[in-house]
Amino acid sequence: MYHYDDYDRALVQERVAQFRDQVARRISGELTEEEFLPLRLQNGLYLQKHAYMLRVAIPYGTLSSNQLRCLARIAREHDRGYGHFTTRQNIQFNWIELAEVPDILQQLAEVEMHAIQTSGNCVRNITTEAFAGVAADELLDPRPLAEILRQWSTINPEFLFLPRKFKIALCAAEEDRAAIQMHDIGLYLYRDDAGEMRLRVLVGGGLGRTPILGQQIRDGLHWRHLLSYVEAILRVYNRHGRRDNKYKARIKILVKALGIEAFAREVEAEWQHLKDGPAELTEAEYQRVAASFDAPAYARLDDADLDFGSALARDPEFARWCARNLQPHKVPGYAAVVLSTKPGPDMPPGDVTAAQMEAVADWAERFGFGEIRIAHEQNLVLPDVPKADLHGLWRLACEQGLATANIGLLTDIIACPGGDYCALANAKSIPIAQAIQARFQDPQALQDLGELSLNISGCMNACGHHHIGNIGILGVDKGGSEWYQITLGGAQGMHSELGKVIGPSFSADEVPDVIEKVVDTYRDYREAEERFVDTVRRIGLEPFKERVYARAEVPA
Repeated sequence: MYHYDDYDRALVQERVAQFRDQVARRISGELTEEEFLPLRLQNGLYLQKHAYMLRVAIPYGTLSSNQLRCLARIAREHDRGYGHFTTRQNIQFNWIELAEVPDILQQLAEVEMHAIQTSGNCVRNITTEAFAGVAADELLDPRPLAEILRQWSTINPEFLFLPRKFKIALCAAEEDRAAIQMHDIGLYLYRDDAGEMRLRVLVGGGLGRTPILGQQIRDGLHWRHLLSYVEAILRVYNRHGRRDNKYKARIKILVKALGIEAFAREVEAEWQHLKDGPAELTEAEYQRVAASFDAPAYARLDDADLDFGSALARDPEFARWCARNLQPHKVPGYAAVVLSTKPGPDMPPGDVTAAQMEAVADWAERFGFGEIRIAHEQNLVLPDVPKADLHGLWRLACEQGLATANIGLLTDIIACPGGDYCALANAKSIPIAQAIQARFQDPQALQDLGELSLNISGCMNACGHHHIGNIGILGVDKGGSEWYQITLGGAQGMHSELGKVIGPSFSADEVPDVIEKVVDTYRDYREAEERFVDTVRRIGLEPFKERVYARAEVPA
């Protein structure tokens, strides 16, 4: 993984010192909350319902064991013993004392971490999939270009005050696990017939109040032009994006207003001033960064490990976990392991305790190369586990509550913190997730349902990505009460779709029954091993509506 150079260290340390002074002036009253607001947002600090929330950057979702231990220490010493991993592959601490923030940032700096640009109208955390560098279906490793983008966008003065926040994601595998169509810029990296790295560029994606899928504006872009082309897009957005209405300020609104062809022409015209200039990447610079992502010292293993096969045969619970929670690895004899943060109704999705973080950090060193990934779905990933060690790891994960065999199933719920914490939320997300998990606890029944994603957002900002869940749940306000709107048919990946609303919203108490009726309808209509989303595409919404909104007959 990438390690800071002198420039990174100097930048982060200077930001810590700067913010320490700003916090001191806020506490003394020299700065008002209004004056302090833009300063704290530049350092990932939000004022939520009950306390300050600190969002820490995890670039492209990659952590070392030492970094995860640092996060565990912050959770234990400065929060309430846990952290919340997000769909942006970051971590949030929800109970932070303002006076302690500079010390927290200093602790982060000592392990090469920070909270810069995790909020504000700037380029946010650069993301890619959690299996980058190890996935069996990967075309090439996207992390070097993700890191180059991170360095280029961090405190880039031209793009620190954009019309609205800006998100970039990269994918370089046959299956898109980075949801690139949902981002302001989505980049698909591949090799052409000559073996050269090329980029397919999508723009104008995003969820929120106006969900839109990104559209292609260029294909075949040579990797050397990555920064100059992204800069051209950002310049066009910075120049033409709306600043008078934050609800219409995202690039997706600009692209929609201009039309994709007109927007592409603007970008191409701007790019003519930038291409082949100082922003053009060199082979030397790429190799400098790529060296940080060289493959670790993998052992030469047999892909058909006898110990692993024996454990599968004698332990059906372990076999069920392997069937759901392992991702094929490009190196024979290894697997990438997904540790579920969704064990059931007792733990909110994405929450991980300090003790669990410390355990995962230890496992990453014992069973791998000291690296952990954060998945878009809010789970943790150990990317390099020998198959011979999987049974031992599984037993330890069971002890820590991180071995639920539900990856990709109905209870692998994506959920934002919602109204329990967020001042923007219209409704709570966590109790809804817990009520659904309580209703669907039979492991075999979940397996029989197969692949089915359920995403929950507490408001239209869509931090839970409800639009792209096969089942989406959105919290809405109706006369001061919390209600929930249901969408069906959303999907992420190469065939992304936005879910469609099925009808009027429901009270919190009704939601588990509604989801059960949706699932029962799917069972009745599915053909063979058809996935939920494919059934919805085939039969449409009407059968689901009829079942969900049917009223019991009143006896005569």
